[in-house]
Amino acid sequence: MENHTDAYIYDALRTPLGIGFSHGALYEVRPVRLLETLLRALQQRHELETSLIDDFIVGTVAPLDHQGGNIAKAALLAANWSPKVGGAQINRLCTSGLDAVIQAAANIRAGWYHLAVAGGVEKMSRSPNVAERSNLLYDPSLWALINYLPKGVAADLLATLHHFSRSDLDAYALQSQQRAVFSEQNNYFQRAIVPINDENGLLILDHDEAIHYDASEEKLTQLSPSFAALGESGFAAVALQKYPFLEKIQYLHTSGNTSSFADGAAALLLGSWEQGKKMSLSPRARIVSAATTASEPTLMWDGATQAIRLALQRAQWTEKDIDLWEINETFAAIPLHVQAAFSIPSERLNFCGGTIALGHPLGATGAVLLTTLLDELERRQLKTGVVALSAAGGMGAALIIERIEKG
Repeated sequence: MENHTDAYIYDALRTPLGIGFSHGALYEVRPVRLLETLLRALQQRHELETSLIDDFIVGTVAPLDHQGGNIAKAALLAANWSPKVGGAQINRLCTSGLDAVIQAAANIRAGWYHLAVAGGVEKMSRSPNVAERSNLLYDPSLWALINYLPKGVAADLLATLHHFSRSDLDAYALQSQQRAVFSEQNNYFQRAIVPINDENGLLILDHDEAIHYDASEEKLTQLSPSFAALGESGFAAVALQKYPFLEKIQYLHTSGNTSSFADGAAALLLGSWEQGKKMSLSPRARIVSAATTASEPTLMWDGATQAIRLALQRAQWTEKDIDLWEINETFAAIPLHVQAAFSIPSERLNFCGGTIALGHPLGATGAVLLTTLLDELERRQLKTGVVALSAAGGMGAALIIERIEKG
């Protein structure tokens, strides 16, 4: 039943995800073009009077150069939307795309916005080292203060603390690849994906490019740990100083059980019940609750778990009230930790695969996961779902949605 103080999702679109290196299909496509394509698709699908949109909020982890200067407003102008529409660019690292949705929804619930677009964009092929270079923890003067660990070493610390083995991580990674292959072959992503064309209308990319159709247990087991040298350069000692009950750090994450870089964007149309009714828009989901929080910065990757707990508390729900879960797979230990913390059945977690298989366009990922969750709830005729991500510095964000049944 409608709640006139809630925020609703009316549509959720994304680009295909390109390989986030110079050989990727989207390498030559400007990030503003990715957002422009989604804005034009939203307008055309719903015959939007764009002057009624109150804001466009975009998450971007590297708001520099080609992605700087308020890319949200630039994309609005490129898409020829009403000049009355404002734009904002935000950065909460890997949770940025989801946080953009949370901020838009909060303004709708407050009555300050009636209709908004929110999402994210990232061109990792142009900024492959952004996760380190622009990190808030890049300042070495902070390292001693917070017992800083590089992200990969922190992921290995998480796996060590929770007794995940290399075979656990590899099995999860293989599952992510296999589920992504199955989802791609059965067109599960196609409702959300808007193809990217060049200036002449010729197709550049219409599917997720990074999926490994030939992934296998044998190939995964042959990969060497990615962060052992970094850990042994002194960071393992930092971890053991913080967690002295551990004998050593197990180096378990590899390029195969870690998310890959990606190029991509996502955009969701959100609004109040009243505004949607005025514009003959059909709501697809209600935003139930949300949370942004942070946890211990050395361990770093516990933020999603803490944010989920807070979002469930705010909704006055428990994990038993959730049908589907989309948890970012920055490192395989993260979704495994969330799965264990909330006793999530495997078939309810990242059913279509995740960023290990599809790629991680940092600032866009939270919004991309939300499009997948919404489509999957509708396809399976389920009711409720959670999207959650962890980010560097111990940060985390979570959003709970409830599907609106048609008729």
